[in-house]
Amino acid sequence: MNIFKTFLTRFIKDERGVTAIEYGIIGVALAGVLIAVIGGDDDKGLRAAINGAFTAMINAMS
Repeated sequence: MNIFKTFLTRFIKDERGVTAIEYGIIGVALAGVLIAVIGGDDDKGLRAAINGAFTAMINAMS
């Protein structure tokens, strides 16, 4: 029983890997935000603004 208690105490205090999990959560959140902002329909949002800007530049050059 004492061995199990020692193992459980060490396991609870062990913080290795926590940083990697936190970075993973941040990465997933960032990807979700980017998909929400850039992705979606072509007629609205950031994608439409970028497409409009490039279309205006192409029309100005021709």
